[in-house]
Amino acid sequence: MRTLHSWPAASSLRDLVLTPTAEERPCGACGGRRTICDHRFHTVETFGGPVRLVCKLIKCVDPACPRVGKTFSPEAELAIAPPRLVVDWEIFAWIGHRRFARHWSVPQLRAELADAHRIHLSDDAIESYVTRYETMLAARQNDPVHFAADYRDIPELVLSIDGLQPEKGHETLYVVRELNARRVWFAEPLLSSTDEAIEALLVRARELAATLGKPVRAWVTDKQSAFVTGIAKVFPEVPHRLCKIHFLRALAKDVLAADQHLKVTMRKKVRGLRAIEQEAMATRSPAVATPSSQAVPSEGPTTPAVPSTGAVTRPTTHDAITPSSSPPTVPPGAAVVLDYCTAVRGILVGDQGDPLHPTGTRMASALAEVQASIDRCLAGKKGGRKRHG
Repeated sequence: MRTLHSWPAASSLRDLVLTPTAEERPCGACGGRRTICDHRFHTVETFGGPVRLVCKLIKCVDPACPRVGKTFSPEAELAIAPPRLVVDWEIFAWIGHRRFARHWSVPQLRAELADAHRIHLSDDAIESYVTRYETMLAARQNDPVHFAADYRDIPELVLSIDGLQPEKGHETLYVVRELNARRVWFAEPLLSSTDEAIEALLVRARELAATLGKPVRAWVTDKQSAFVTGIAKVFPEVPHRLCKIHFLRALAKDVLAADQHLKVTMRKKVRGLRAIEQEAMATRSPAVATPSSQAVPSEGPTTPAVPSTGAVTRPTTHDAITPSSSPPTVPPGAAVVLDYCTAVRGILVGDQGDPLHPTGTRMASALAEVQASIDRCLAGKKGGRKRHG
């Protein structure tokens, strides 16, 4: 798929002329000297602005040469930008790193390039670059020299295999990893997880371990039957262990059952919150009438208003009382009681937790903190009475 890209006027582009070096002039087929025959423009985006590469092409002119007429670009062009791409290596690596290391989406990459660097690329162009980056990354991971260098200082191997289930109906991706170097060895999509298919993956892992010359210390997987039988067959002397997550899940079954019973017991014991809230709300002061901000004309005789001094005054038509009133007020002590009830109710309905921190244990700890807070309040109140008594 060809991606169109608009460039500024040629006069505003910065030209970079690339000439073949003396080492590139000899023809690799006949040994003759290749000459400059033409030039080619390759415009690329950089973080410093667009650059137009002026590539001087060379070719062999010997009629007897098998490569006669074939043109070659300067090798310096590949050091600046990938072939047939409109970005240089720095932008290409920037896109790939943020896509795979930071999990940025294509729209997010496009917006950041446009906003921060004024580089406007289409979604299909970025998707194409991401695909190329992924291909290059996979090729580097499979490079034998790089692969052996990662395990130069690691004396033994600990391998793991697991299946990543995508949407229903799609192939399951089985991934083999080495845990000491935290490196993915390979991944293979399988339509069915038969014993023969899993065994082929284990044989491939055994061959990779043999190329490194390192012993396999252990395998770590879940309890999938194909893993159990396959590892016992391909690695008969290697221990097979259950992964931590599955081990904790199996271990936590009885713990979570006891924790569920603890939650039910606490919810039965901590009762009567509604009655306490109703008692606290009963201490509210009645509603107090407030004067209106607008004048209301009086249609008949008014009732004398009695201020706190006891004097009787006659309100005018501008001082008439309207039926608006403020909400009932709650005494400070009752407000504290209502806050405690709200906190306890939130604790009882909470359902957050994990096998290492069960919900019932978290609930019991939170209720103990509430009890300790109430005890501190009561102790402070008793002490205050003694000092003032």
